[in-house]
Amino acid sequence: MLRPSYEAFHVTIENKIAHIQMNRPEAMNTMNKAFWNELPEIVRTIDNNALARVIVISSTGKHFSAGMDTSVFTSPRAEASHDRYVLAEAFRGTVKAIQESFNCLEEARMPVLFACHGGVIGGAIDMITAGDIRWCTKDAFFCVMEINIAMTADVGTFPRLQRYIPEGWAKELAYTGRRIDAAKAKEIGLVNDVFDTQEELLAYVMETAREIASKNPLAVTGSKVLINYGRDHTTAETLDYIGLWNAAMFPPPHMAEAFAARAEKREPVFPDLAPVRTEPM
Repeated sequence: MLRPSYEAFHVTIENKIAHIQMNRPEAMNTMNKAFWNELPEIVRTIDNNALARVIVISSTGKHFSAGMDTSVFTSPRAEASHDRYVLAEAFRGTVKAIQESFNCLEEARMPVLFACHGGVIGGAIDMITAGDIRWCTKDAFFCVMEINIAMTADVGTFPRLQRYIPEGWAKELAYTGRRIDAAKAKEIGLVNDVFDTQEELLAYVMETAREIASKNPLAVTGSKVLINYGRDHTTAETLDYIGLWNAAMFPPPHMAEAFAARAEKREPVFPDLAPVRTEPM
């Protein structure tokens, strides 16, 4: 189950909605070692134990996140006396572990919604593109910062960003390190909508989360799985997989409840997803 507290996050679950807030405003919510360890732990605990039907991620302070904490770059690494090729292989393993911290957002069975404000910088772009839907405040700005510190973004920006925005924009952001504002982010499809204040933003995102949470969780997770599958496969492959999915998990009792609830003008009652066994059999 979830821990009582975390260093980098504040987590609440209410009405089947898990709200994960980045909670280091004094450090502009930079992604320190605790962040990389805690995020996958939180998300996988919620997912594996079916603790919520939707996950909302927001932040505190002036900025959503200024990206990677500099302490991560200066953390001790393998002994310099090692062969440089061996060191390179070890570093690749470190990068893969960091990447896995965001993969959990894409792999979660429930939708992950992002409410962004202020700066969404560097690693924060990797983070939000691993989720399902993004919204922001009018003061938000987005920046692929890595090029400005002489490195190539490596935690997920490149395979994911161009799924949401045109390739030309992805390349302009990656090559130049320029900022785009909230209006441009909406225009090119990075966010769905823009709000005047953080309060209005969170109210809308939470209302959307409540609406999703009221739907049949099996149908919602099926939609997420199949949309993501279709993104990476041909139409023919996806149609075949959709057929297999519905052949296995088409739920007549859930549909009967949906029809009955509509006829009776009440909210439907659906079963939650079942917990996932994560230990060896």
